[in-house]
Amino acid sequence: MKQPVRSNALETKEDLQTAFRQLTDPLKGMYSSGGARLEIRGAGAGHAEEIADMEGFSRILWGLAPYLAGGGEALELNQIYQQGLINGTNPEHEEYWGEAGDYDQRLVEMAAMGLSLCLIPEVIWEPLDAGERRNVYNWLNQINVHPCHDCNWLFFQVMVNLGFRRVGQPYDKEQMERNLQRFDQFYLGNGWYSDGIDGHSDYYGPFAIHFYSLIYLKLMETEDPERCSRYKERALLFAGDFVNWFDSDGSALPYGRSLSYRFAQSAFWSAFAYAGLSTDTLTPGAVKGLILRNLRWWLAQPIFDSAGVLTVGYAYPNLVMAENYNAPGSPYWAFKTFLVLALAEDSAFWTAAEEDMPQGPALTVQSEPHLVVCRDESGHVAAFNSGHLSTNAHTNTPAKYEKFVYSTRFGFSVPRAEWGLEQAAADSMLALSERDQLFRVRRQNEETKISGNVLYAKWRLWPDVEVRTWIVAGLPWHVRIHRIETGRPLTAAEGGYSIESKPDQQIERTGKPGVSVKNALGESGIYGLGGYEKGQLVYVNVNTNLLYPRTVLPTLMTDLEPGSHLLVSAVCGAPAGSLDVPPLEEALSGLGISCTAQGVSIIREGFKSIIIDSVQ
Repeated sequence: MKQPVRSNALETKEDLQTAFRQLTDPLKGMYSSGGARLEIRGAGAGHAEEIADMEGFSRILWGLAPYLAGGGEALELNQIYQQGLINGTNPEHEEYWGEAGDYDQRLVEMAAMGLSLCLIPEVIWEPLDAGERRNVYNWLNQINVHPCHDCNWLFFQVMVNLGFRRVGQPYDKEQMERNLQRFDQFYLGNGWYSDGIDGHSDYYGPFAIHFYSLIYLKLMETEDPERCSRYKERALLFAGDFVNWFDSDGSALPYGRSLSYRFAQSAFWSAFAYAGLSTDTLTPGAVKGLILRNLRWWLAQPIFDSAGVLTVGYAYPNLVMAENYNAPGSPYWAFKTFLVLALAEDSAFWTAAEEDMPQGPALTVQSEPHLVVCRDESGHVAAFNSGHLSTNAHTNTPAKYEKFVYSTRFGFSVPRAEWGLEQAAADSMLALSERDQLFRVRRQNEETKISGNVLYAKWRLWPDVEVRTWIVAGLPWHVRIHRIETGRPLTAAEGGYSIESKPDQQIERTGKPGVSVKNALGESGIYGLGGYEKGQLVYVNVNTNLLYPRTVLPTLMTDLEPGSHLLVSAVCGAPAGSLDVPPLEEALSGLGISCTAQGVSIIREGFKSIIIDSVQ
């Protein structure tokens, strides 16, 4: 079935309004008879099906509320949502959403209803009679008596109370203040938040914490000017770094969890425009370009089912990479990016001409998220990662937070299992096994450091196996150095970038252990500079890479006996459109790497005294 949205130019406000209608039209027949549940069917999530149906209902509001607030034409959805809200909050109705518990998924979905009370009270509040209003208020007010997780969830309570305030209902001002003060403790500096104390700095900063704080800024600047001034300053700082996560082709960096929310990647820019923010570089036209290119890239991907419904996955339907909380309706969090539809036609955003990707540096050090971000002349973005001192229990956490590099053009892979390299899919990682085909990769680190384009980490996979890693970041080449102290025999596998496997690809093997693959998408290769015995291609299990269902992974291999070992490799990742790949020796010189019989030296500020000796 052809997706009408793929023919949408996505250039004007009218185009985006049309896109919202095109994306919601396939859902009309999936609402329950009472309108309170969006019954998309597919694989399940960790929460019950009836809660997942309520989740789907709520998430459409992230787009519907700004669509209507900005003058979008009346839709059949208006009536569905009026009736659904009435029935879902009525304890006597068969479609009642039920009583919320502590840390309940229902609390998550209340945030979109809070925004709707702020933006479209004339649609979802004012038409209600006194009893219906009481039911809506009582059901939403459960969020003020149940704890939320100590992370971005705290803003759900803020959003609901902002909605109560907007429609003149009692709201928990003390709860709001406690939560807003708690976010100050998550703030790391330079515009970056962690998602909770010792949490990761991923898309939950831009499409959650910053997103909500910019809505707060828009709605509360007069009443709370000091806090709103801080939110503005932080967002401006963050924008200067976050723009470097976006490729010139419109894609954004695949990194972290909740990537099934897809074009929510650009929701920060929508909130940035909604709050009226801009800089000399990030003009309204530049921000417009970031959003529209990202939407065009996403809506050109095979992310829909045959009925036109968004699927769980990334660049294609994929349950392998999904989190436990991803229900069939979860991807519609992407509708947060439609917040710009609330802006008037004559706003600075909609009247500005779309601008190209802002010119930026080839390398930016982003210490707060532990990244060094590089960009080449093709627009390819690669984020080199020193790793984290803490971890979490979400699905495939090591793959989503602990790879050595993440790429807009090569993506990254998640494991199917640990048995064999084909299932481990350990691209951009060092995988170790006890020679039993069960491969482990790093999950967290004991030490990390970034100095210029050199990243360092110390980590362990067993109590008697210590790994110290240095990454010298760059494009298209980068270098990895590992000092391994092991008390047990091991097999080591060093994965380069995974690349889509094509029938006409060219494979090249070198005398120094190494292997590369070239095809229409570009080149991926890895070469041993010390310690490795052979190079090989690993045809990893299908559906492990986020961008391509079938990939091949250039890999270096060696066996390690108990003792000290030095492993050194050079990794090449050059997508189509890059300039000619420089020879390895030239690349090493440019990266400041000296390899001799005596060892490896990193010639960089902050690392001048480090000489990693060879091991006999």
